[in-house]
Amino acid sequence: MELKDKTILVTGSTDGVGRVVAERLGAAGARVLVHGRDAGRAEATVAAIEAKGGKAEFLAADLASLTEVHRLAEAVRARTDRLDVLINNAGVGTAGQGARRQVSADGHELRFAVNYLAGFLLTSELLPLLKASAPARIVNVASAGQQAIDFDDVMLTHGYSGVRAYCQSKLAQILFTVDLADQLDGTGVTVNALHPASYMDTTMVRQAGVTPWSSVETGADAILNLAVSPALEGRSGLYFDGQRESRADAQAYDEKARRQLRALSLELIEGPSSKPKEQHS
Repeated sequence: MELKDKTILVTGSTDGVGRVVAERLGAAGARVLVHGRDAGRAEATVAAIEAKGGKAEFLAADLASLTEVHRLAEAVRARTDRLDVLINNAGVGTAGQGARRQVSADGHELRFAVNYLAGFLLTSELLPLLKASAPARIVNVASAGQQAIDFDDVMLTHGYSGVRAYCQSKLAQILFTVDLADQLDGTGVTVNALHPASYMDTTMVRQAGVTPWSSVETGADAILNLAVSPALEGRSGLYFDGQRESRADAQAYDEKARRQLRALSLELIEGPSSKPKEQHS
């Protein structure tokens, strides 16, 4: 994909692999919409892109709040009349096996809310812009860590573990990818998901108590492959392990499960917000 004059939104792009992706896109001529929560890190990311002759703007939002996800979509629409690529990269890690259960501002299990539901809502809100900019792409940064969704206890009120929550949320992203690809057939907008690299050298991995053994550059290569590679033109609904096409957990290919997740997600994003019961750090 020729990146000059293309507009690309990268969520979670003020740190880790998201920042590397944003900087590379900016250096290649794209206009990058940088998203994050920390203004200081955001300013540093924007400055790094501009220092290399790129164009970047910062859009602040806490994806643990559906209200802020709505505002992020509004901010994107206010700043651009086209969106060529959406990279849903922001996420919350496992925080280790002993992590306590946390909830979002809307009362949903935190990892499900941030890693999956926020991207579901943001993508839904930005689809008209993406369709108007076709050919356009959506990239969902998932993980090889996947666990089937228990639709009787999606919010993990029983037997909670941070690892289980993380793996469920990442598989939800992949179910969404396959489901959305079917809906977008013929629109010129493609959507694919990937596991970028194992245990990259990121804050998320270190906070989980894991020694990193992959570089963020390796992960960025994989994300950029889905975002801009000519080989992916017109291909949709796929899951990649790094830069290799692969297969996700079997539930991703279960049409009934995908319908269940879609119905639940629509219910959650359309339901009334509640005040936060707990705050995540």
